[in-house]
Amino acid sequence: MLLHTVNKSPFEKTSLESCLRFAQTDSSILLYEDAVYAALQGTQCESLITQALKTHPIYVLTPDLHARGLNDKPLITGIQAVDYVGFVDLVVAHHAVQAWV
Repeated sequence: MLLHTVNKSPFEKTSLESCLRFAQTDSSILLYEDAVYAALQGTQCESLITQALKTHPIYVLTPDLHARGLNDKPLITGIQAVDYVGFVDLVVAHHAVQAWV
């Protein structure tokens, strides 16, 4: 099983859309750096993420939410927040990492 990592804002790049199009069912997805904006409720990404959550566990890196002043914004239901230790745990739990940049 793969861990897909996305770091680009979904409002500037198509990395997230590409990831979701090619990720196999049950592959995990981690949003970090500017991709954390996709994890927020009320954005134009919400329906895309909600649909993806039906077949993929999706994580967001908490320190990157904090760095962007988004720590008090509600996340889309089903997204799991992880810290750096959680990020490492995800990498260890998967046989490979696919970075979408």
